[in-house]
Amino acid sequence: MTDVKQRISIGFHGQTLSARVAPDQLAALRKALEQRADGWHELDAEDGTVLLDLAKVVFVQVDAGEQRVGFGA
Repeated sequence: MTDVKQRISIGFHGQTLSARVAPDQLAALRKALEQRADGWHELDAEDGTVLLDLAKVVFVQVDAGEQRVGFGA
């Protein structure tokens, strides 16, 4: 299993939470949302554990790739 974390943004009504999570954590969140699970979901992120009220999640955005800073050709 890889240690590469993915940057995600979780949208609520009027707010967004950004986090870096392992692929298995993202998969578990997607599964809970797809099953329209009700209640709280525990998400282990790089900065700590986040408890999400699944009923209030509006969207989850997964960044496509690495962000790069600087100039390049």
